[in-house]
Amino acid sequence: MLKNQKSRPTLQDIADKIGITKMTVSRYLREPNSVALKTREKIALVIEEIGYIENRAPAMLSKSSSKAIGILLPSLSNQVFANFIQGIEKVCKEQGYETLIAHFGYDEKEEEMKVASLLSYQVDGLILTETKHTTRTLQMIKTAGVPVVEAMELPLQPIDMAVGLDHEAAGYFATKSIIDSGKLNVAYFGARLDSRTQRRMSGYDRALSERGLEPIHILTQEHSSFTLGGELLEKALQQHPNIDGILCTNDDIAIGTIMAAQQKGIKIPEQLGIVGYNALNIGMAISPRLTSIEIPINQIGEKSAELLLAFLTGKTIDQKVFDLGFSMREGQSLSRI
Repeated sequence: MLKNQKSRPTLQDIADKIGITKMTVSRYLREPNSVALKTREKIALVIEEIGYIENRAPAMLSKSSSKAIGILLPSLSNQVFANFIQGIEKVCKEQGYETLIAHFGYDEKEEEMKVASLLSYQVDGLILTETKHTTRTLQMIKTAGVPVVEAMELPLQPIDMAVGLDHEAAGYFATKSIIDSGKLNVAYFGARLDSRTQRRMSGYDRALSERGLEPIHILTQEHSSFTLGGELLEKALQQHPNIDGILCTNDDIAIGTIMAAQQKGIKIPEQLGIVGYNALNIGMAISPRLTSIEIPINQIGEKSAELLLAFLTGKTIDQKVFDLGFSMREGQSLSRI
């Protein structure tokens, strides 16, 4: 059971551990250079150790529920997360809760800072969209004693609750579908290289290994875009001119790949079968329509909020991890099996 928020460490707790005044700690937080170097180092060490969270909320909020939850998003440009937020806000609005959204750009240290910021405003709970966190992030969450849902994937050891799907299984299924359509030189286009991209690639690798085929990884740390799809295709064709199938880590890259292939006169799906991931609506507006792995992103958002608010309203949570699965949205960019 998570600890109650009232147990959060105070400035006085920090001061007592070091043997200094509460005023000195307060001065350090406002202007670190106004405190002697050795004292600064001691304060910083204790803050790290106990996961101290600054309180920016009015005193009246610190005494009761803020009726707000914090949401951490890795990207503001990906339509997937807009759909995810819609699911969360639908549930929160119905139950009278507000949402505070922070963006961390797939960066663990940035997530740490944003978690600290959200907790400083006394949010009642957190919905995270990554499963790898810094030690300080985990300590702050433990110190705050708030419920947490890790959404979008299924960590082996959740902090608290989790709602998502098995991305490794989805990558495997998509790749097997490409191979079964007759494609034997299948590449994987990946961007950002976050945990979900890595898991999809693991599924891709497993499907190829089972058939005795060699993996072709075309990867970049850049953020996804339509133009990036064309760049990855160009790189793939230079290194592996015989590729005949591609699994893309998301629809943005898949659509960009289709457009670039058409400009080169490559016939889809006859010469090149392409499968995307996330099944965004735009994939049905292009020609050929994009075959894509469909994930229940709106439902993941709704379920995440439902779990969090159920905990906050004192309901018993018998099941803490939910796999909402995936499906394949049929299009025209992959030959029918």
